[in-house]
Amino acid sequence: MLLPSENRRSPTSFAAPTRAATLYPYFRRNYAGRLIGLCARKQVVATKSYRRYTDLPALVHLLTNRELTLLDPSSWDDKNDSFFLSTYKENKNLSSVLALCFTRESETYHHWRVFSSGSAGACINFNATALENTFRKAKGVQFKPVEYLKVKELRKRRPTTAQLPFIKRIPYKHENEFRAIWESKTEEVFSLGIPIDLSSITRITLSPWMHPSLRKSVVAALKRIDGCKSIHMWRSTLTENEDWKSYGASAT
Repeated sequence: MLLPSENRRSPTSFAAPTRAATLYPYFRRNYAGRLIGLCARKQVVATKSYRRYTDLPALVHLLTNRELTLLDPSSWDDKNDSFFLSTYKENKNLSSVLALCFTRESETYHHWRVFSSGSAGACINFNATALENTFRKAKGVQFKPVEYLKVKELRKRRPTTAQLPFIKRIPYKHENEFRAIWESKTEEVFSLGIPIDLSSITRITLSPWMHPSLRKSVVAALKRIDGCKSIHMWRSTLTENEDWKSYGASAT
C-alpha cells in the first residue's frame, strides 16, 4: 500500500517546461528551415563544385574570352607527373597533350601557396554539373579524378598507358585533384581554349595575401567585364580572419 506521500508525483518527475522547451516550437517554425537551407547551401559549395586556383591574368583571360585554357604540362613543378604525361604522349604517338587541373577540396593553405601564391592569386569555383558538361561536349577531352598511389603499389602492379595522365604519388592525395586532358595525333599545339558559360562560375575568391585596401578596386574591375556583374567575388580571409582573432582575444 502506498503512503500518501508516495502517491504524489515527485517534483522532478514532471518538471516545469524550460525556456528552451517553450521556445523550440517557435524556433522550428521560424528558423529551422532557414538554418537547414543555409547548411545545405554550404554543403553544396563544398561538395558540388570544382575549384581552379590560378592568378589574376589567367582569370581575366578566362572571363574576357569565356574559355578555359589547357596548357602543355611539360613545365609542371612535379616532374613525376609531367614525366607520366610525356610517357603517355610518347606511347600513344601523339602530337599534343594538354591539361588543366581542378580540385574538389575545400579551401586550403596548401592550394593557395602552391597554385596561387602571392597577392595576385585567385580561386574560381565552378558548378560541378556545368563544368562536367563543358568537358563532356569538348571533343578529345577526358575529365577524370586523379588516383593517388604508393611507389610500392606501382612496383607490384604497373600502370597501363591509359592510366598515366591520372596517377600521382600518395603524398599529393590531399589535393583531391580532377584533371582535364586533351590529346591529338595530328595537331601540334601548346594551348587550347574550351568555351565555357560564365554562369557556371559560382564565385571568385581573391588571394588572402592581397592587401585589403586593394580588394574593392580589383572586384570592381573584374565586374566591369561583360557578363561578370552578378558573379560573387570576395577576398579570402584564410590567413587573417577578424572573427577568429576576436574569439581568441576573448579567451577565458
